[in-house]
Amino acid sequence: MQQILVIDDDIELCELVAEYLEPEGYQVEAVHDGVQGVERALSEDHVLAVLDYMLPGVNGFEVLRQIRARSRLPIVMLTARGDDMNRIIGLQIGAADYLPKPFNPLELVARINAVLRRTRAEPDQRPAAEIVTVGDVEMDKRTHTVRRASECIDLTAVEYSLLENLLKAPGHIVGREDLVKEVLHRELSPFDRSIDTHVSNLRRKLGHLVEGVERIKTVRSVGYIYALPEPKIE
Repeated sequence: MQQILVIDDDIELCELVAEYLEPEGYQVEAVHDGVQGVERALSEDHVLAVLDYMLPGVNGFEVLRQIRARSRLPIVMLTARGDDMNRIIGLQIGAADYLPKPFNPLELVARINAVLRRTRAEPDQRPAAEIVTVGDVEMDKRTHTVRRASECIDLTAVEYSLLENLLKAPGHIVGREDLVKEVLHRELSPFDRSIDTHVSNLRRKLGHLVEGVERIKTVRSVGYIYALPEPKIE
């Protein structure tokens, strides 16, 4: 059975999460403080961690930073409802997704399944010998790597999928609703700004400008356009 790590000091909540995840084929390990959470997350025994922002001692952001510095383990963060800034910070640090408390346990299961679907792609499912180049960015689908001007860019699984979808149609609008479905594997809901945060992270890592124009342009209320390089005249 695949193991899910739950880092939360609310023992009853941990038991509730286990009650819903175990019928889905997961084994749940719960720890109740940040120090032990980091230790267990780095053990490589788990396929994903659920991390609460409000922890005694070391808060969830610091736990996330320590894990992300040494591991690419997918992490779903739990935050207080309406606390937009904490959700944005969590995504910027490297959380794969977030869920505000209180939450429906069935939604948590759905979020976990969606994160694992997009992070467990098998190598033989990727197109062989496929390299996509747009301007100064090169995406090699054989190795799941991205380079900008020959410099390797470290992207999270979400950022990689987001860039892949934008590079499919450079110079054309890619809708926010389509990106949420393709990248986050869920329907776009009102006030959901998680995809915008991932776009912001991608801009920061790749650089805001390419050949003097905005690399990823926002089309308000519609979506995003990845810059199509001007053809060079010999």
